[in-house]
Amino acid sequence: MALTAETESRLYRSLRVAAGTAAHLVALGFPAAVAVLARPGSSLFSWHPLLMALAFSFLMTEALLIFSPEASLLRAFSRKVRVRAHWALQLLALLCALLGLGIITYNKHLNGKSHFVTWHGLTGLLAVLYAGGQCAGGALLLYPKLMKNWTLAKLKLYHATSGLVGYLLGCASLMLGMCSLWFTTTVTGASWYLAMLCPIVTSLVIMNQVSNAYLYRKRSQH
Repeated sequence: MALTAETESRLYRSLRVAAGTAAHLVALGFPAAVAVLARPGSSLFSWHPLLMALAFSFLMTEALLIFSPEASLLRAFSRKVRVRAHWALQLLALLCALLGLGIITYNKHLNGKSHFVTWHGLTGLLAVLYAGGQCAGGALLLYPKLMKNWTLAKLKLYHATSGLVGYLLGCASLMLGMCSLWFTTTVTGASWYLAMLCPIVTSLVIMNQVSNAYLYRKRSQH
């Protein structure tokens, strides 16, 4: 028997709520697992994976989920409050990423190792630089009059889509980091595949959120 439009809508909403809940759990659980694995404070390097996991798995994911109609933890608050929370989380994410980048750079310097010679290192560097540029570009939304030939709606669209690219770049860096010798010597078998699944889950949820909020709506207006 065919489902009614109302039933399909409820089912779709329920799936989005479930996916959003899973994203929240993964965003928090992945950095927690990395903290157990890295044992922050045991060495200078130990802070690098934790800070990067906090930046790109927890803080950045939560900053984007704030605008999800189904998964936002601040649904009861005004958009102005959610925007401010988004800014705070994104700035914290950038700070953690910069600290993580600085620590691994200094650690390699101390050990006489080359910098940014692996795909993980290059992708991580690009992700951090992109995050910095994205935060700077987001400031235009606070002062849209500076962009006289751009409407506020267009600025929001480009900020959201470029932010998605930056988020996916950060997740790619995390996945490449899980291919490193440090990670694979400790995490093996099914646990490794489960860890790799974490950034994939959050990426799919965020991609769906952005496409529904901006890209699909933009297409439907034509």
